Amino acid sequence: MFNHILFASTEYFYLLLLIPPIIVWYVLRFRKSQPSLRVSSTSPFAKVSRGSKTWLYHGLFALRMIALVLLIIALARPQSTSNHRDISVEGIDIVMAMDISGSMLAQDFTPNRIEAAKEVGIDFINGRPTDRIGLVVFSGESFTQCPLTTDHVVLTNLYKELQSGMIEDGTALGDGLATAVNRLKESKAISKVIILLTDGVNNMGSVDPVSAAEIAKLYGVRVYTIGVGTQGYAPIPVQTPFGTQIQNMEVQIDEPLLKRIADMTGAKYFRAVNKDALSNIYKEIDRMEKSKVDVTEFRKKSEEFMPWALAGLILLITELLLRYSVFRRLP
Repeated sequence: MFNHILFASTEYFYLLLLIPPIIVWYVLRFRKSQPSLRVSSTSPFAKVSRGSKTWLYHGLFALRMIALVLLIIALARPQSTSNHRDISVEGIDIVMAMDISGSMLAQDFTPNRIEAAKEVGIDFINGRPTDRIGLVVFSGESFTQCPLTTDHVVLTNLYKELQSGMIEDGTALGDGLATAVNRLKESKAISKVIILLTDGVNNMGSVDPVSAAEIAKLYGVRVYTIGVGTQGYAPIPVQTPFGTQIQNMEVQIDEPLLKRIADMTGAKYFRAVNKDALSNIYKEIDRMEKSKVDVTEFRKKSEEFMPWALAGLILLITELLLRYSVFRRLP
């Protein structure tokens, strides 16, 4: 019953705190008001039960307490509410295309580029609960790690499993973009977006990145490109005959190509030189690609105190009539 009832004056509910002390007072007063009679033995009365009228008399006090509770609820002004809401959501389908080549293990991000990208990417996913999001990964080749889905729990779990070395090393930028576009070409969403993250130069694959961008444009897909890596040199773990060693290697990102892809599709290119910058980039993309929600809301409130007040008054009058008629006590 209370699912659709609100109270306009909830402060009156503090009056309910008076009820326990009143009950204690009543019990103590009843015990003191009982007459006493001295007799030599109570054994003749052992089998005599207390009359039902005695228990019914206590019912008068219960009626008064119930009436008091109902009157307090009436004072709190219960109000019924009825809502009507029309929501129109403009859906956005997003595919996150992520580079997992060996250079993504560079430690200019904490702890490295790929782990930082995973952490920030998962935060981005969690902030968009109503969108369908998919995940494509690429290195020397590309594949779909997760198709478009609204099950973000599954998506984030698959995201966490990403690691460098899952596929042949290299940077097949065009293949990664083409795979992501392929995931969106059948989409019926009004807005289709790819977030392409890489730290290198296209050096493998069978699809030219510009050709993949032209296909994205044809299908109305915006491609936000992100280049990750510090300026200059970055420490990268390299396999040598003596084991894994950290070497400072020059950061090479094909920024002109990434800018061209973004411009061709009506999106934007970003450069992230550290984890904080990468997080801010995802926040900016999140702001630019918000779902449009049109809400029409109608709310009506009705005062509902009268039934509570009437019920309380009826019980109170009933209690008074019974007290001074059926349960009248002689002095």
